[in-house]
Amino acid sequence: MTFSRSSGILLHPTSLPGPFGIGDLGEEAYKFVDFLAKSGQSFWQVLPLGPTGYGDSPYQCFSAVAGNPLLVNPEFLVGDGLLAETDLKDSPNFPVERIDFGSVIDYKTRLLTKAYENFKKAVNNPLKELFQVFCKNTASWLDGYALFRTLKDAHNGAAWCDWPKSLATREPAAIAEVEQQMQSQIEAHKFFQFLFFKQWLLLKEYTNQRGIKIIGDIPIFVAYDSSDVWLNAQFFKLNSEGKPTVVAGVPPDFFSKTGQLWGNPIYDWEKMAQNSFKWWIDRVSMMLKMVDVVRFDHFRGFAACWEIPAGDPTAENGKWVEVPGRELFLKIQEALGDLPIIAEDLGVITPDVEALRDDFAFPGMRILQFAFNSDSSSIDLPHNYTKNSVVYTGTHDNDTTAGWFETTAAEGVSAAVKRARKYCLEYLNTDGKEIHWDFIRAAYASVSDIAIVPAQDILGLGSDARMNLPASQQGNWNWRMISGSLTTQLAEKLAAMGTIYGRTPTLKNKTL
Repeated sequence: MTFSRSSGILLHPTSLPGPFGIGDLGEEAYKFVDFLAKSGQSFWQVLPLGPTGYGDSPYQCFSAVAGNPLLVNPEFLVGDGLLAETDLKDSPNFPVERIDFGSVIDYKTRLLTKAYENFKKAVNNPLKELFQVFCKNTASWLDGYALFRTLKDAHNGAAWCDWPKSLATREPAAIAEVEQQMQSQIEAHKFFQFLFFKQWLLLKEYTNQRGIKIIGDIPIFVAYDSSDVWLNAQFFKLNSEGKPTVVAGVPPDFFSKTGQLWGNPIYDWEKMAQNSFKWWIDRVSMMLKMVDVVRFDHFRGFAACWEIPAGDPTAENGKWVEVPGRELFLKIQEALGDLPIIAEDLGVITPDVEALRDDFAFPGMRILQFAFNSDSSSIDLPHNYTKNSVVYTGTHDNDTTAGWFETTAAEGVSAAVKRARKYCLEYLNTDGKEIHWDFIRAAYASVSDIAIVPAQDILGLGSDARMNLPASQQGNWNWRMISGSLTTQLAEKLAAMGTIYGRTPTLKNKTL
């Protein structure tokens, strides 16, 4: 798919302000969409929207297609007659700039459970018919997911491989007994999904009506402890006990001497191909109902995957194994038509990955923060961009631009870092006092079709606002924006810059 010259902002909904401890799909989300429109944006990019597990990472979800109930806005539930105003008055004293996930989970679960109980008691609530339609239309994934979450609750959150064998292997008699005995709990999880999708799709409609498209994110791998693996074990490389034989990661490189051990199970691509990649087609189809454009994370894994023996403490002993990515995308394209896909092609990219990306005309990514570590030949320098690409000042895995720049001036940095800082200042012809605006201007001025800026960079925030530090286990995914931060002045400044560099949408430029 060809994209128009445009721009957007990266902000995960959990980072929105609001009174309930976590950003959600309520009033602040609509205010953010209004800011996007006022500032001349064409895209809102989010991270995966699924239900998060241990570690709170949106890249390790209990389902590849379900939504995160923590994003459900309680005030809208009052409007739906599912909660009373008084139900919202005893909320904890949540921190403003950070998410305390433990407190949020307890609080939101209580509210959602109460909403479900009120829903069951109601006689003429018009939501009942809508709920039945939702359950019917999504049964292909919702039934299994709701059962999975119910069983996890019943086993105190234990991974599915630690359940009784009859449940771990989904023996029909055992499953039928659970479905009969725990019908209400299963329906509650379906109801939570109904609430999420009701609120999300209304927000998406509002966003699209203002000429803005949503960019979603598909992680290539899924979590082992997920309904995806439990329900589709035959499509993963597991042993007879249901444990992975190999796991995903990336090999040692300049940044990590032992590589990165992600631990996700790896697909049995041969069996997926025998089933015409239906699991993937269904996943992408569902995603394209939720968003308008999809960023495929770790795109190089669709050409070859680094497979690490399960149980290894590091990624060093892995090996590259080819993946039928071309056949996969042809099947998806055959089923779904022209694909609005962005390829996350970061890292060491080999010719086979480039060929896969280019043969389908997927735009790749360029990161300005990576641009100054080499010389003028760096692919991340704006003068080397290609038109069919997406430039980012940084991503959710990077430090903020202001934070990154500050670290380059810290005491004891290496000579290479000092050179990168000097080259950055020379290249951008700046003194660095407003380095975030220098980066935004460089991204906007580049030839890349799309320029995406994280909200933290628009605000000029430092390292405290970083979303994620890869390979770290704590302190990630919890940044929140202060209410009122995105001012009219900021919107006007972005819109003016977009006009200068031809990224502000016009009446003739409202489509992808």
